[in-house]
Amino acid sequence: MLAKLPGLGPRSARRAALHLIKKRELLMAPLTAALQTAIDKIVVCKTCGNIDTHDPCTVCTDLRRDQSILVVVADVADLWALERASAVNGRYHVLGGTLSPLDGVGPSDLSIDALIARAHEPQVKELILALNATVDGQTTAHYITELLQDANVKVTRLAHGVPVGGELDYLDEGTLSAAMKQRTLF
Repeated sequence: MLAKLPGLGPRSARRAALHLIKKRELLMAPLTAALQTAIDKIVVCKTCGNIDTHDPCTVCTDLRRDQSILVVVADVADLWALERASAVNGRYHVLGGTLSPLDGVGPSDLSIDALIARAHEPQVKELILALNATVDGQTTAHYITELLQDANVKVTRLAHGVPVGGELDYLDEGTLSAAMKQRTLF
């Protein structure tokens, strides 16, 4: 079962299993209890799609958040990454993936309808598309933008280009090209 987790192959899973068995009392018992708690208490927020022990989640119920900003992410891991970075103090909407015709993922497989409804709420002024800079991510962003033509919201996306601490010599041509096109005043 451990080998089915992302990032673990058969050998890594075997090492992890042996380590858990050796440290049965120290690791396996607490891990088992934590997994049972997760099964019993973790829910998906019906408002934004985040994972929490409450519905609505703690992000949605935080009154200090800017209600005018709605950040769209593909999955919960992206939401957590933005939260770790304290990058934005808005609300979120988790799509549950990106459009991918080759993988059979269409608009009905994602929470796009709920996003469009939330984007039409009067307090929402900006929708930030924080999607990966992949073909599927960009396709999803364009699809959502088309659906929001009649909404009274500013649709923005994350900047693309040279990462902080990045060296030009190590960047691919697409990243360099995007950075040149999106350059800003110094």
